[in-house]
Amino acid sequence: MPHLSVIVYGPNTQGYLNELLGSLETRPLPDTEVIVAAVGEWARETAEGHAPETVVVPLPEGTGDAAARAAGAARASGRWLHFVRAKDGLPAGAPRLIAERTAELGDTADVLLLDHVTSTWQTAAAPSRDGRLLAGAGRTDLALADAADLLRLTPLLGTRVLRAAFWRAQQEHLGTDDEPRAAQAALLRAGRVACLNQVAYDHRTLRPQSLPPPAAADRLALVGRHESLLALAADRRAVHAVLYELMVRDLIRTFAREEMPEAVAREFFRRASLAAVRHRPEGHRRPAGLEGVRHALLEEGAYARYRAFQAVNHTRRAARKAVRTRKRRIGAKLRDQRYRRALDRPVDPELAVFAAYWDRGVACNPAAVAAKLAELAPHIRRVWVVSKANAALLPPGTDHVIPGTPRYWETLATARYLTNNVNFPNAVVKRPGAIHLQTHHGTPLKRMGLDQMAHPAAAKGMDFAALMNRVDKWDYSVSANSHSTRMWERAYPARFTSLDHGYPRNDVFYTATAADVRAARERLGIAPGRRAVLYAPTHRDYEAGFTPRIDLAALSDRLGEDTVLLVRAHYFYGGAASPLTGLRRSGRIVDVSSYDPVEELCLAADALVTDYSSIMFDYANLDRPIVIHADDWETYRTTRGVYFDLMAEAPGPVARTQEELTEILTSGAWHDENAAKARAAFRARFCEYDDGRAAERVVRRVFLGEPERALPPVLPLDARTPAPTPEEAGA
Repeated sequence: MPHLSVIVYGPNTQGYLNELLGSLETRPLPDTEVIVAAVGEWARETAEGHAPETVVVPLPEGTGDAAARAAGAARASGRWLHFVRAKDGLPAGAPRLIAERTAELGDTADVLLLDHVTSTWQTAAAPSRDGRLLAGAGRTDLALADAADLLRLTPLLGTRVLRAAFWRAQQEHLGTDDEPRAAQAALLRAGRVACLNQVAYDHRTLRPQSLPPPAAADRLALVGRHESLLALAADRRAVHAVLYELMVRDLIRTFAREEMPEAVAREFFRRASLAAVRHRPEGHRRPAGLEGVRHALLEEGAYARYRAFQAVNHTRRAARKAVRTRKRRIGAKLRDQRYRRALDRPVDPELAVFAAYWDRGVACNPAAVAAKLAELAPHIRRVWVVSKANAALLPPGTDHVIPGTPRYWETLATARYLTNNVNFPNAVVKRPGAIHLQTHHGTPLKRMGLDQMAHPAAAKGMDFAALMNRVDKWDYSVSANSHSTRMWERAYPARFTSLDHGYPRNDVFYTATAADVRAARERLGIAPGRRAVLYAPTHRDYEAGFTPRIDLAALSDRLGEDTVLLVRAHYFYGGAASPLTGLRRSGRIVDVSSYDPVEELCLAADALVTDYSSIMFDYANLDRPIVIHADDWETYRTTRGVYFDLMAEAPGPVARTQEELTEILTSGAWHDENAAKARAAFRARFCEYDDGRAAERVVRRVFLGEPERALPPVLPLDARTPAPTPEEAGA
């Protein structure tokens, strides 16, 4: 029988379960079992992909925390139970520490208290304030009445390891979805408790804007929670006094800091006031200073006076802030005045703004959405945001605005629809009635958003708070596959709705005809019958400039005159003496770095060679060969961070050197049976929603307001027909 059962429970919120289970596999866990009470399919799939000895208890989507804990505990055979939420973490060696400490205790204690760290979307592993209390309690088990201050520990169930027999006897009090109540009830019901003054838990607090807003009932239930805990300590004066102090402080802070509708706030204050009076211990003295004033106003039920007191403090703070920001505001005054005047005008229900790649022009998913919008809803005017430098490159007749101009701010202020594949500027206000559509511009292999925080080379001083303020404006986020959906929800935790409709820009890979393929190759100067290989490497965040990864002249020489290299990069330009000069003149190497749209390059190419670029996910829709050249995978993975191991899940053969790449392209391995199998698995995972009708689904859902059930269903992969290959097209 194992000594310790680690019970991981709950849904795979924002994808953190994989990290947690991975950490449990990094070191042997003698005398410890791991049970995953997996809520929902994603959690189940993730858990089943880990160590075979992990016990997985699949539970339906929506199963509450209490039920999940109970289901996991029912399968546990350990003498001690450690409940770990799927979103949280365990520092290296934590299970061993816990197992050793509980082995010392035997049956003398019911609860072992742990120290913890806290991780947020902005910080990682911040130390708690609990260490001092745990250290003061020492290593001897004791009764709570003799150490009532332990109730001041952060109320996390994950920092309470419970003796299994105690858990089973106390499920009436511990079986609640309210984790803070369960954590405190564990202490209040325990005969004796013990402490471990070492960090053995990582509590991850999710960004509030990624969670549903609290309901009125949840706010009011906070008063009930505290009163129910006080009822468990009615006969212990010291314990009751600490609980009362914690209750009043928590209720005041919640009332002062949390936004509530006026009616809810009044009712909350009324109930809090009654509880403060009803449970006030005999001889209780209020704290000094402003906190004492707040306590007095609460006990008196003086709602109006408390609000007035609060308003005075807010005014004082606002005045100080105004002085600090005066200079910044003066500089932007003229722009703000124009923009604010425009914001006073009604939202135009027939105005849609589009932008792509930081105002580069008509491109990517926004371009495909705009084109379909013109077809399905021509009454909606389409205006593009384009930089002054790129305005001359726009298709003739494209209505556009230049960033910073008066019309630019007026258009952004009054448009009902704002579509971008990056983000609009921080200053853009999300108006009621306006709809912001985020299309993204690739499937993520590399870490994105908040996940870049652990990778300084990728973050490069990024203002993550400002990033999330921009993300909070999204109403919809377009996704090409469930991997992207999950990673966007993890990297950008906010309340947007995921549109699992496919990438609109990839529609062309299913709608293009043989004539389209021939035309694309003719524009690129590719003679009929020649093999075209598109080489599209990605950028390295850890490099100051671009470092050539391949000797193009040598590769072209080995591939022969019948192969054309379409190179989407700019580093190979040399002088007149460069060996590339003759290859460019002969058409064996074509610089397509500035060629748009990139989808045409894909249609023209017989095969793709890339490293870590997201183009591989799009090109896979064509079901044509893909070769990965990964000469610096370990460096890229470490410095940039990745979401999965491309070396193990590549869409085709992998080359680690130029010689290996040349061998793959000259031997036939680039399109053999093994390459086809790898590509099929890759397509099944990452081409999930792309079927040629993504733009239509997005337009109907977002711009025409049609319900999801009325949209064209996504075709199964085996029912789709990609655009013809160059050989099939007679090119």
